Amino acid sequence: MTLRPGRRDRLERRINRLASASPARLQALLAGREVTSEGQRLSPQFALALRALALSGKTSYDELDVPAARELLEKESWTFSGPTIEVGAVHDVTLAEDGEVPVPARLYLPADEPGGFGGPPPVVVFLHGGGWVLGSVESHDSVTRFLCRHGRVAVLSVDYRLAPEHPFPAAVEDTLHAVRWARRHGEEWGYDGTRLAVAGDSAGGNLSAVACQQLRGTDDLPDLQVLVVPGVDFSRHTASRATYGNGFFLTDGEMDWYEDHYLGPDTDRSDPRASPLLAEDLSGLPPAYVVVAGFDPLRDEGEAYAHALRDAGVPVTLRRHTTLVHPFINGVSMSDEARAAGFEIVGAIRLGLGV
Repeated sequence: MTLRPGRRDRLERRINRLASASPARLQALLAGREVTSEGQRLSPQFALALRALALSGKTSYDELDVPAARELLEKESWTFSGPTIEVGAVHDVTLAEDGEVPVPARLYLPADEPGGFGGPPPVVVFLHGGGWVLGSVESHDSVTRFLCRHGRVAVLSVDYRLAPEHPFPAAVEDTLHAVRWARRHGEEWGYDGTRLAVAGDSAGGNLSAVACQQLRGTDDLPDLQVLVVPGVDFSRHTASRATYGNGFFLTDGEMDWYEDHYLGPDTDRSDPRASPLLAEDLSGLPPAYVVVAGFDPLRDEGEAYAHALRDAGVPVTLRRHTTLVHPFINGVSMSDEARAAGFEIVGAIRLGLGV
């Protein structure tokens, strides 16, 4: 989708940048009353963003048709993005293999920098969020650039097929194809395909978890999985979904809307390709870095997956950022607290891939 921001979008972007650069005390003052829950305190930066969206009359995605919702997400991602993060090179590529549906993707390569172990960088296959219905390599450009620049890794951002035009399991199939492609084409594109992580946020975290389960026992199994605010269980609603399902960006209504478009009425919600938490066996999976946000309706299921992995003998680090909300990763260029969480993710990737 080609974004054509209007005058209002450009104004909102300037206001967001000014607000993010303002002193913390001013941000807290503009955000209004302090928001607390379960002993957690919402970040003033995100409280201010929530208030700004409310004042602007933000429409929930589930109140729109799919094309309009996609356009809205792209515009919101653009207005909340910061200055472009420079990397070594960016290539739009098509992942094409015999017998596979071609998948568009964007490959980010880090700039050559002194230090480290030398040689080509490892690669992160990145799956964007957006409920399997929305989102693109463009909506997550600031995230993938951040990972590439600060992680010193190549990032293959995948434009997997979206529902409802391509319902479950099309996105799973594209994810598996992308991981296999990334393993095989490193020498051609200047990265080390023998060191590979799969990572994603929200729906992308779901697809990353599923890919590891589906590739277990093969040479294509990722070396590391990084699951950021993942949705991993369609079979039930957790307490965090009841507590934070309204007023914190991702809503309960939007989750139902995503589910309806992605799975439709006939898919078994307990299929582990949709609900990886419900897989019978989680042993033999790669080490995991699982990130959840305190004010996120998906928090509890993400934590449940981390505990289930650990119980199965998988090395796991679970990190709850108590002050943050569901889409915080998209704020790495604007929010100090989101950026700090992003640097922790970068550290986990560098440690896991030996950068």
